[in-house]
Amino acid sequence: MTDDDGPAQGTPAAGEPELRGVDLARRALEEARAAARASGKAVGQGRASPRKGGVRALRGRRGWSGAGPDQRDPQTLGSLTGALAKSRGWSGRVAEGTVFGRWPNVVGEDIAAHATPVSLTDGVLSVQAESTAWATQLRLLQGQLLAKINAAVGQGVVTSLRISGPAAPSWRKGERHIKGRGPRDTYG
Repeated sequence: MTDDDGPAQGTPAAGEPELRGVDLARRALEEARAAARASGKAVGQGRASPRKGGVRALRGRRGWSGAGPDQRDPQTLGSLTGALAKSRGWSGRVAEGTVFGRWPNVVGEDIAAHATPVSLTDGVLSVQAESTAWATQLRLLQGQLLAKINAAVGQGVVTSLRISGPAAPSWRKGERHIKGRGPRDTYG
């Protein structure tokens, strides 16, 4: 730099001590403020001051939230989606989806390994068991299963269970067949 530009920033002028650390930062801040005043822009202008109502007026805040929960606190994604589903009238469909999507968590791993929900129509949940023995066992536990399902998804979503065993094998072979039992009626 030349002499007519003045001393470089951070280098001492004649008779001044060399500035370091905090003193250098303080001097740079003072020079920046002076440049801002010279350009006509007041220091601190351009950002809203919370004391003058700028940010508070935009956000509608009044004071601190305090120790208790508040709507301004961070919310979990589950609570936000639940509130959205409730406001849009999707709560029933979400509860139905919970029955199918979280079946092992709702009824337990043992039962879920041997039974699968098939459909939910007008509060009647159709469950298909892997064997007739499991279907019988689930019919005996029907009251407890309904209590578990209602605790997980809410009252009224599932009002009753229709439990069925596996489908019987079909004896029909080929495209053409006759009505009735056919050749099996000669066994025995």
